[in-house]
Parts: sequence; C-alpha cells; structure tokens
Amino acid sequence: MAAVLDTVRALLAPKSYIIADETPADVVAREALLDRAMGAGRRKKSSEKLRRGRVPAEGLALVARDGQGHVIGTVRLWNVEAGVGRDGVAVDALLLGPLAVDPAHEGKGIGAALMRAAIAEATGRGHGAILLVGDAPYYERFGFFADKAQHLVMPGPFARERFLALELKHGWLEGAAGMLTASGRKLSRSSVLRRAA
Repeated sequence: MAAVLDTVRALLAPKSYIIADETPADVVAREALLDRAMGAGRRKKSSEKLRRGRVPAEGLALVARDGQGHVIGTVRLWNVEAGVGRDGVAVDALLLGPLAVDPAHEGKGIGAALMRAAIAEATGRGHGAILLVGDAPYYERFGFFADKAQHLVMPGPFARERFLALELKHGWLEGAAGMLTASGRKLSRSSVLRRAA
C-alpha cells in the first residue's frame, strides 16, 4: 500500500528534478550524499568489496539533479560475474548499488525514477541481469526477486532474503551458481591522481 501511495504522490507532485549521467564533477557531492543517506557503515558492506577499486559499468552511473543542478540522488551499476552457468562459463551480470536519495528529497519518486532509468539503460546496453542487496518490498515492484539469486552468494556476510535479482533477458540466470566476483574495469592510478588534484 505504501508503494501505491508513493507512486500517486510522485505522479501528482510537480517534477522538480532530472535524471542525468554522472560526471566526474559529481563525485564529491555524490559521496557526501551517500554519507548523509547511508551513514558511515556503508563502506563495510559486502557489495562494497565488489565495487572497491573498480569503475561503474559503462554508461550506468546516474544522478538526479534538482532545479539548481545539485546532486540529490544517485545509482550506479557494476560489472560482475554471477557465478558460472551449467556450461561452466562465467555469467556476466550487473550489481546495482548504492541507490540513494538525499533525505531532504525523499518521497518525491526520485529513487523509483533512478531505478527505472538504470534498468532501461542496462536493458538498452544489452545486459542480461541485475543483482542487488536491498529491501524486497521496495525492489519487487521493479521485478527483483530472491528466487532468481537463490544459488548465488556474495563475498562476505549478506542477508539471503535481501539478495535479489532481475533478469533483463529471460532465463539469463537459470542454472547460475557460485560467488559473485568483480569483473569491471579497474580504477586506474592516473584517474585517482587526477581526482585528487
């Protein structure tokens, strides 16, 4: 019922934000937003182990901006291998996260808009599946369910009932089993030095 009310509120409220590609200039604002929305413990999560030292999947780092251009929401997707299939070959997939909205802008449909945009972009780029760790009641409305990830595991501790998957291509995760491993491009030392300068 809460999801229905959120949707109605979002439809009735004037849209005061846009969804856009994240730029290098957004990194500091994005990190500050994540600290406010998720707290200091956000870097200790199992998902973070898969993201550390990597860059997001090509074209799959999005932000929501308010009318003044400030970052008020963020989502990124990361390349991973979702175990192996029945043929013993690694199964390419995406790991979503984190999804966050500035606490001052919650309830405006920004998180849902970011999710829909991320799913549409991943689909358009030919990806087969997206995995995440999150609240099932929230993510089920986008098609994420635990049964699609039942034979996969995260590195480190995770809540099985919160490990969800969405197949963008029917049957993509069928028979997939094993541990998620990072497979995306590594963050280069030169890009770290450029950001620090």
